[in-house]
Amino acid sequence: MDFYRMDSDEVFHVTNSNMSLGLSDAEAKRRREKFGYNELQENEKKSKIILFLSQFNDFMVFVLLGATLISVFLKEIVDAIAIIAIVLVNGILGYFQEARAEKSLEALKELAAPQVTVLREGQYKKVPTKELVPGDIIKFTSGDRIGADVRIFEAASLYIEESALTGESLPVQKRSEALDLDNLGIGDQTNMAFMGTLVTRGHGKGVVVSTGMKTAMGQIANLLQNTVAVITPLQRRLEQLGKILIVVALFLTALVVLIGVYQGNELYHMFLAGVSLAVAAIPEGLPAIVTVALSLGVQRMIKKKAIVRRLQAVETLGCASVICSDKTGTMTENKMTVTNIWSGGTNYSVTGSGYETEGQFLQSDKQVNLALNKQLFQTLVFGSVCNDAQLIKRKKDIFLDGDPTEGAIIVAGHKAGINQAYIESNFTRVHELPFDSTRKMMSVVVRDKAGNFFVVTKGAPDVLLSRCSTILWHERQEQLNALRVGAVENIISSYANNALRTIAIAFKPIEAKHARDEEMLESGLTFIGLQGMIDPPRREVAKAVQECKEAGIKTIMITGDHKLTASSIAKQLGILREGGLVIEGKDLDSLSVQQLSDIVDDVNVFARVSPEHKLKIVKALQSNGHIVAMTGDGVNDAPAIKAADIGISMGITGTEVAKEASALILLDDNFATIKSAIKEGRNIYSNIRKFIRYLLASNVGEILVMLFAMILGLPLPLVPVQILWVNLVTDGLPAMALGVDSPEDDVMRRSPRSLSEGIFARGLGWKIISRGFLIGIVTLLAFIISYNQHPDHLEYAQTVAFSTLVLAQLIHVFDCRSERSIFHRNPFGNLYLIGAVIVSLLLMLVVIYFPPLQPIFKTLPLDPREWFLIVGLSCVPTFMLAGALFTKKK
Repeated sequence: MDFYRMDSDEVFHVTNSNMSLGLSDAEAKRRREKFGYNELQENEKKSKIILFLSQFNDFMVFVLLGATLISVFLKEIVDAIAIIAIVLVNGILGYFQEARAEKSLEALKELAAPQVTVLREGQYKKVPTKELVPGDIIKFTSGDRIGADVRIFEAASLYIEESALTGESLPVQKRSEALDLDNLGIGDQTNMAFMGTLVTRGHGKGVVVSTGMKTAMGQIANLLQNTVAVITPLQRRLEQLGKILIVVALFLTALVVLIGVYQGNELYHMFLAGVSLAVAAIPEGLPAIVTVALSLGVQRMIKKKAIVRRLQAVETLGCASVICSDKTGTMTENKMTVTNIWSGGTNYSVTGSGYETEGQFLQSDKQVNLALNKQLFQTLVFGSVCNDAQLIKRKKDIFLDGDPTEGAIIVAGHKAGINQAYIESNFTRVHELPFDSTRKMMSVVVRDKAGNFFVVTKGAPDVLLSRCSTILWHERQEQLNALRVGAVENIISSYANNALRTIAIAFKPIEAKHARDEEMLESGLTFIGLQGMIDPPRREVAKAVQECKEAGIKTIMITGDHKLTASSIAKQLGILREGGLVIEGKDLDSLSVQQLSDIVDDVNVFARVSPEHKLKIVKALQSNGHIVAMTGDGVNDAPAIKAADIGISMGITGTEVAKEASALILLDDNFATIKSAIKEGRNIYSNIRKFIRYLLASNVGEILVMLFAMILGLPLPLVPVQILWVNLVTDGLPAMALGVDSPEDDVMRRSPRSLSEGIFARGLGWKIISRGFLIGIVTLLAFIISYNQHPDHLEYAQTVAFSTLVLAQLIHVFDCRSERSIFHRNPFGNLYLIGAVIVSLLLMLVVIYFPPLQPIFKTLPLDPREWFLIVGLSCVPTFMLAGALFTKKK
């Protein structure tokens, strides 16, 4: 129901309420039973036990558990314990990751006011917000948070800050009159106040029209609950990889059993061989290593002012093709700043941004001497005199106490040395006419040190022009004729075209006896100047946008602000370019997701949008195959943040709702930090490919050495516990070290990865198979040579094969650091890898030469001469292919 279109009497009739008495306690109780408490509802959550058990609902886990049962049946207890331990560790990691339950709705609840002042049975009293019902009459004043959606019927200089819902950077002036317009968005419903928004100035009264999940915030909460979080590309690829490996493992197990039985071997030994192959085919440590690699990436991100709430988020950001960014507070400073002043026919620019009190006044790029430019100085003085805002310094930071527009004028004054002490020592305020939405002006009467009285007025330029009879023109007071009015209107239009909010300033000397004569104070004024202000873009954002473009990533501005303001900022940042489209929320209403997807790739800016619009935009981009990153800070951003492939929230200005819905939080609210995150994400994915290449090549070698031995009718070259040791220890430590490898030089000059790109793209599959094949061949060769020399000592030959396999893999890990070959990167460029290889070598020697471990791992101490054979064969897989490739490229 469009309450904003109704007059007050109609609203009271529809809600069956009484303006003078409000509701009775009994009626409020009856309505509460009908409509429920005024609070946001949550969907039922999974129990912790169910959440933990769900971690094991995976086919790869089922295969490993099957291998465990077979191992127990065959009395291979060590193998069974090892596999169970692996499954439990991975399950616990997954549980703690998913157990970080979504707190978005709890954060939404915190935005609601704990208590409100409500009219019950003719008296105003404080009640808990959750007890509000439709028809209740509430009153609110500066500093209060609105407890429900209300239709305002009384407003006195009432301003409400709604950026959490609309994205608008300025508080909205509220009124009580009906609005006879169709399909107004939240930001344009100026006679409504919404749950969770904050009163910044004035006071008012309203009748509650919506509570709980029926409020605008409740609708966002509903969107948040019903928005499905997407699976990241990394998760999809690892899921595909797991399925492939399981199929391979089952096929090879069946093949080995059949071949062995056909050759006349006992079924018991064939089952043992089959389990060994299954263990060799499945890289048990892969999920844990991926988790560790992502966790290490998270630690690096924290140092770069970004907190990753979900591990996969870093990798996903690395393949983002579109960043949808909110404007206010994300690309801009969320601090209104005077950038231009017009006085006496001359335009001046003002340097500095935000609440910085250092800045210069320039005319045609030349610094202005304020001591010689009295009119400009007087414009700044009067702007600061007719002002209620203050700057508060806390240590090194400066905060604003007051309205953002007045704060911008105060800061401009500070840049000219006009601070609070200057004002108080030179002027005494005698009387004030506060800002009123009808007059659109504020006036103060002041007395200077000489005893002279002045009235100073600031307000909407068109209103002040009608109240002025003269104008200061090049420091001379002249009549405000049509020519002068035209000059002022031209500069107002110019400021508006540059998305500047314009405030006019006027004054006149008066006699002391007229200091409180309100009828004559705001007439016959002298127009002195204009101050144009805007929420300026962050200095570093334009460069970050350009670097994202070079990385093949498009930046789209999505904001609740006006089209003109959004377009101006977007042009300054290099987002809106020639041929780019700007679309408003009202245009999105008539478009389906499919229709929007047809044009969305040509759009650079979306203005005046609602939460539903943002979701539609994200879905349209995703339907076109984009990996979408969504940044934002308000409650209104939360559903789209959650629906995007990766949601990014602001750590300083961001609401708790946005933070809890996001996967990445920027601690410095700096858009440029996203660029660092993208670089880190791309490098992490590259590193994941490195250790997948390393692990799978090793596993291919293990599979082939076992398979070829079966085909040739040889004994098992490796026993299952040795394969598990290799997979978890020998492979695990170097693989983790690959996870912290430094990025290659061109990582930010590559295009984003395509969604259709498989994990084995760009030759990775060939590298895995070719290196794995050679690792298997040299391991089998070492086993055959040793077994022929010691036919009565199978465990000795198995130890030689085990050592060859380990050493070949440890040499091969250095080849995995580069997409090209081992010769293209400094082998000492990753000291963690050097350390991991040394530790793995020492652990291998412990398993071979430490007597208590020999019976467990079926090893025997090797003669020193055997190591010449082992080292020589181990070098073949890496240096033979790498050398051939290097020679070919030369």
